[in-house]
Formats: sequence, structure tokens, C-alpha cells
Amino acid sequence: MENKIKNRFKDFQVLIRGSNIIGAVGQVISSVGIVIEVEGLKSSVGDICWIETEAESGPIRGEVVGFRDNKLLLMPLGKVTGIGEGNHVYPTEEPLSIQVGEELLGRVVGGTGEPQDNLGPVSASDRVLLSNLAPMPLERKPIKRILETGVKVIDSTLTCGKGQRMGIFAGSGIGKSILLGMICKNATSDVNVIALIGERGREVREFVENILGPNGLKKSVVVAVTSDRSPVMRVKGAETAMAIAEYFRDKGRDVLFIMDSITRYAMAQREIGLAVGEPPTARGYTPSVFAKLPSLLERAGNGANGSITGIYSVLVEGDDISADPLTDAVRAILDGHIVLSRKLANAGYYPAIDILQSISRLAPELLNDAQKARRDRILRWYATYRDSEDLINMGAYEKGNNPQIDESIDQYGRLMEYFRQDIKESSPMHRTESELAELVGEN
Repeated sequence: MENKIKNRFKDFQVLIRGSNIIGAVGQVISSVGIVIEVEGLKSSVGDICWIETEAESGPIRGEVVGFRDNKLLLMPLGKVTGIGEGNHVYPTEEPLSIQVGEELLGRVVGGTGEPQDNLGPVSASDRVLLSNLAPMPLERKPIKRILETGVKVIDSTLTCGKGQRMGIFAGSGIGKSILLGMICKNATSDVNVIALIGERGREVREFVENILGPNGLKKSVVVAVTSDRSPVMRVKGAETAMAIAEYFRDKGRDVLFIMDSITRYAMAQREIGLAVGEPPTARGYTPSVFAKLPSLLERAGNGANGSITGIYSVLVEGDDISADPLTDAVRAILDGHIVLSRKLANAGYYPAIDILQSISRLAPELLNDAQKARRDRILRWYATYRDSEDLINMGAYEKGNNPQIDESIDQYGRLMEYFRQDIKESSPMHRTESELAELVGEN
């Protein structure tokens, strides 16, 4: 009885908090899976409603995701436990927004900006909506500045610019998170915004403490939404992280936005689409998935003041980058992709980047003539060695028969050893270029 009184009091608090909703109250008439049907209420798609529950935690928030037969379709941001038929639903007539500010730096927050690190509430003064539009094309400044990642193979052969969007494509267990952590710690960015979407619970703490570390966390905001949270919350987590990155970009900062992973974001959106009745298309993905991907990814990039460099991990089914329609859709939107090789990872080689399958579309524009010539030579050596690798390994090739193969054999082993890098090692780009020039015989 006492718990019910508490819940009713909380409901009353909700009504007072949004005085504009007095007189507009709906009722839950059904709840199937993650979809709640409400009658007697009018609201817009994207608006937030409070749903009365019988649980001790009181009302929970839900987002309007559609309509059916004059009824609202809501998806709760929390668990549906405690929601019963006839429970009241109160609209706020507003979309979801979050608090933003410098106070977020060094913090770990949840999908709607709530603290996750036991450091108390985030008392930021500014507020932004989650669903923003991408900058207008002609308002974007050209990408002219290099973002140094501290990872030798990326800076020299897959050079990334400030405002560029890159994908890291790999199967499970090949080192995506480790590579992302290396980039976070070493990149020449002002602020890092890291979205851990759909991760295992233990991986969040491991990433924050072991991979990112205290120094990396100081200039970072981590948005963590684990795999056990609702699909709506997982989608909102990605949008929250992007809204935070946009806030710092508009303040003139160079932001590094990292999302692990875009695949789990798409899977969450697929769950939402299927639940509201969208038809499944390729691999079960609904049309809304392919509509939401560019809406989120295009929000990164250069703005009128600062920049957002986006790096997104993409989980590849069966290690086949061309078999999954999601990977094709993401590759078509991004400005380059880094492909990790299971073969290299199994051999203990990190970062396990397959240079020949990877590309940065802006590298030729960011590098000077000497750097481009060096990069092209390295790629030719790799390609020549890869084409002749079977013959070399079988002992069927005799040195002296082909000068190009001979040169590639001499250089390939040295380059592979040079590009091998420990997670704690950072190499500034000027040092990488100097060492590479000496290694390939330019000095």
C-alpha cells in the first residue's frame, strides 16, 4: 500500500512538472513486446510521454514512434515491468533533450545523459535536442587539416583529416576496441566523445579504465548504453553522444567522435522498426535503418566553427565485408574504411589492419608530394607481395627473376615489423614520416 501511495505521488509530480499537459491524459490499452498502445491522447512522433507504472521506481518515459487506428504507439526508454492496462500516460509535448556543457568532460553518462560513474549529477547549464540536422553542405569548411592518430600505419597510409568520417570494419575479437582506444588516447583532438552502444557491461569499465585510461578520460565524454537496455535507449544513446559532439563543435572545438558500434545501433533500430510493423528487407533490416544511418552519420564533419571527426566500428558477419548490406550502406556514406584482418590478428599482429583492403578517400589531398609518393610505393610493395605470396611461401619463386617482386620481398617484412605497434605506444606523425623515409631508403 505504501509503495502505491509513493507511485501516485510521483505521478502527481509528473503532472506538476509539465503543467501544459493537465487535461490531456491517455490510457494504456495494450503492451506487446516493446510496443505500448495508448488511446485518448494526441502527440507527435518523437515526443516524450510519462507512463504510470505499479513499480517502485514510479513513472517511466516513453517515446512516440508511430500511430495505429487512432492510437499512439510508444516505446519505453526503460523496462516495461509494472506497466498495466489502464495506466495513465501523460504527454510532455516535447522531444527528448539533454544537459550539455564543460562539466561533461571526464564523465561517463547513460543514453539520456544520466550519470553512470557515481560522481554525482551532471549540473550543466545548456540544453540541446537529440534530433538535430546535419550542417548545410555549403556551411561545411573543406577538410584541410590532418588528424594525427598516433597509429603509424594509419597516419602514413590511411591518413585521416579533421572532419572526416572513417569506419573500422572487422569481425568479432579482432581488436576494434583496442584500436579505438589507441586513437582516443593519442589523437590530436580537443575533445573526445565516445559512444559505447550495445556493449557488454564488463567491456565499458575495461574500455574506460584499461584502454582509455585516466589521461584519455580527462578530455573525453563517454556515453555508455549496454546491450541489456531497451532498443529505444540504444538508439537514443547514439543520438545523445552526437548531440554532445555537436555542442563542442559549435564552440569551435576539434572533436573526435567514436562509436562502437554502428552495427548495434542499426540492430536496435531494426528491433524498433519490426515492432511497429515495418516490413523487413535485406537481412531483416527495416527501411528505417537505412533512412536513419545517413541522418546520424552526416551530422559529423566540419561545421562553420569546429569539426567532428567520426570513427565508427562496424561488425562484419563472417569476416566478409561485401556480404552484409549494412556494411555496404555504411561504406557508401563514410569517407573511408579501415579493414582489420583475422589472419593478422591470429598471428599476434596488432593493429591488424589490412592496408590493401583499406582506404582513406582524403589521404591524397592531405599529404604533400613526398608523402604521397612514399605512400604509393608502400602500397605497390604490399600489392606485389600479396600477388606473389603463395609462390614465395611454397619456395617456387627464385630471387632474381623479377626485380619488383625482389624489392617487395625486401621491404614487406621490414614494413610489417615497423607498423606493428603496442597499445601503449604513440608515434607522432613527423617521427613516423621520418622513420619511414629512412626505412625505405629515401635518406
